[in-house]
Amino acid sequence: MTDYKIEFTGRATIRLHHGDCMEALPGMKENQYELAIVDPPYGIGILSQFKGCDMGKSMFAQTKATDHSDWDSCKPTREYFIELLKVSCNQIIWGGNYFIDHLRSTRCMVSWDKMNGTNNMSDFEIAWTSFDKACRRFSMHHFSAGYGKKIHICQKPVALYKWLLANYAKDGDRILDTHGGSMSIAIACWDLGFDLDLWELDADYFAAGVDRLRRHISQGQFDL
Repeated sequence: MTDYKIEFTGRATIRLHHGDCMEALPGMKENQYELAIVDPPYGIGILSQFKGCDMGKSMFAQTKATDHSDWDSCKPTREYFIELLKVSCNQIIWGGNYFIDHLRSTRCMVSWDKMNGTNNMSDFEIAWTSFDKACRRFSMHHFSAGYGKKIHICQKPVALYKWLLANYAKDGDRILDTHGGSMSIAIACWDLGFDLDLWELDADYFAAGVDRLRRHISQGQFDL
């Protein structure tokens, strides 16, 4: 697949690539990025959790959940993790509990406490990190970011990425994201001044994410 790139420059340089990260990673330099923050498919078939729900009334009705039912059926390959760890000095990998066989033991896991209460979604998500630090938790209600504005079923809050950058990135760090999705991380990097290279394979998600970032930049809005 040919890599198509859109670049935003200003308070940061944000490069959004429409393409397959597995075609791009082998051509990158060792330790090219100071920090990779990624959220690859967990391979758990997340949409199966909502079988029997009225998707027309669901909080996911506005996403592509109904016509992309197989995107979360497979985990990334071992090759993906080998390449990711080669091109980045440090990593934060969401869903790390599903990829333990490809990662070493670590002192530092971080979690997003969704403050769910009672529903069919997990109370928190776990990220594996390469840092030698204590485990930490970010708490934000799962519905705080406004589900009516979601463009991806697994969209994470911008505030979560800002918290990660504030706690695990240093000024001047170059950030890598291999599975951009809704591009919440792009908004966080723009607002905090971190250069970012991001890949997203799905054409519709890519277009929606680019539009989301463009509107954020043009309106100067505060996006959770």
